[in-house]
Amino acid sequence: MAAESARYWQHAAVPGVDLLRARFVTHRYNRHAHETFTLGLIEAGVEEFEYGGSLLRAGRGAVALLNPDVVHTGQAAGPDGWVYRVLYPAVDVVTGVAAEIGWPCAIPSFPETVVYAERSARLLLAAHVAAERGDRLASSSLLRAGLAGLLLAHARPARPAAGPGPAGRAPGAVRATRDLLAERLTDPPSLDDLARITAMSPFALLRAFRAETGLPPHAYLNQLRVRQARRLLDDGLAPAVVAAEAGFADQAHLTRHFKRVVGVPPGAYQRERARTAASPRHPA
Repeated sequence: MAAESARYWQHAAVPGVDLLRARFVTHRYNRHAHETFTLGLIEAGVEEFEYGGSLLRAGRGAVALLNPDVVHTGQAAGPDGWVYRVLYPAVDVVTGVAAEIGWPCAIPSFPETVVYAERSARLLLAAHVAAERGDRLASSSLLRAGLAGLLLAHARPARPAAGPGPAGRAPGAVRATRDLLAERLTDPPSLDDLARITAMSPFALLRAFRAETGLPPHAYLNQLRVRQARRLLDDGLAPAVVAAEAGFADQAHLTRHFKRVVGVPPGAYQRERARTAASPRHPA
């Protein structure tokens, strides 16, 4: 069985785009969501993942198109694992490309999550490989061409406006809970405290929060902590310091949650990001 390997870094020529190249066999992603889009090309094996309430599989040649803030998992569907390349473009990067091709100024949406489309796979692969080679002109050009191609082939021009939520979701209480968790990463309130603050029963709040976000409050809090850890690592803080600042019990606790969301340990993430940031930047 081949060893697992993963590299996570930021695009040297296009701010707001991260990249991952990995082979995973036993690695499993926890339930989590990205603030960015997630565009992945399966090069070998099969990945299985929960997404939007469905269990999906993506095999060799598949392109996985995940919208921002949708909770998902990830694991091997067989004993040989899977090999893939992923682009994580920020929402403003994607909306910028959408505007350039004449779409409305709103967030596009990919209605189909796993597609088998040779042209789209080829565009994604070319953009990713050029970025890994460090060819700034080719990688930035191919990235924009690839995003435009994916949008035209697979996306809707704009995310439909959200209508009223189902009864019982209590969006105001959920919003207040999310805000409070974001403010208190290192000293989170208990579920009973949150229930009192939002004037709901603990069970009703738990049900409403999960319905709205896809995660229970404690898992959502860990996701916020990982996002904060990424920001602090980008600022150059040592992982041990980051663990305390982001609300983790210790560095091992940080590493365990970080890898289950990002795919690589905090130290490896920080080294690659620092190396990219140190390279000279010129207009793409």
